[in-house]
Amino acid sequence: MKMPSSVFAGNQTPEREVNSTNRVLAKGFSQSNRTQHENSRQQEGEWINMDMDKIETAVQMILEAIGEDPSREGLRETPRRVAKMYAEVFSGIDHDPKKDLELLFQEKYDEMILVKDIPLYSMCEHHLLPFFGKAHVAYIPRAGKITGLSKIARLVETVAKRPQVQERLTSTVADLVMEQLNPYGAAVIIEAEHMCMTMRGVQKPGSMTVTSALRGLYRSDEAARAELFSLIRKQ
Repeated sequence: MKMPSSVFAGNQTPEREVNSTNRVLAKGFSQSNRTQHENSRQQEGEWINMDMDKIETAVQMILEAIGEDPSREGLRETPRRVAKMYAEVFSGIDHDPKKDLELLFQEKYDEMILVKDIPLYSMCEHHLLPFFGKAHVAYIPRAGKITGLSKIARLVETVAKRPQVQERLTSTVADLVMEQLNPYGAAVIIEAEHMCMTMRGVQKPGSMTVTSALRGLYRSDEAARAELFSLIRKQ
């Protein structure tokens, strides 16, 4: 494939033969501007416990390694954008998911609670490519102990926003529901499409991976499982 004239595909210029420190500074940030830039990110609520400068440097090095020119207009801000994106999509690393289930209520209710079709986005830890789909989370309260419906969705989001594999994501959510709510049973089913299978490798777009984690009554009671799967399939 013919490379655009703006792409560095051959001899490197002296500008690109700089050390890692200069690579960061060469993007147009002076040290004072960089401090202002970091303060702005903190004020916007985007800052988490990550080395943003290191991410930006790494992205610039990747662009150089594939033969691109990080200084051209379209890529000049890409390292900063990617660092900002990582701070968002990996924000679950800095958050304890148990806190998502701290708000509890007492109700005279001991039947199944199912939150289904929760949108799910995560990053496969093997290739750092997204996988996405939906999650279904159910539990049977014990002694009337329930949590807010939005807290279930928030729990899925928190656990998903970190480098993951779908199998661990599924079991982690189920185990946390059991640990924090102590229900008679908990179940998590996740259906997702993995970009590492659709845009690379075997390249099978549309293929879905389904994982389940059954705890308590959902594992031991066939009737409870049948009711769960019936409600998930119901439109």
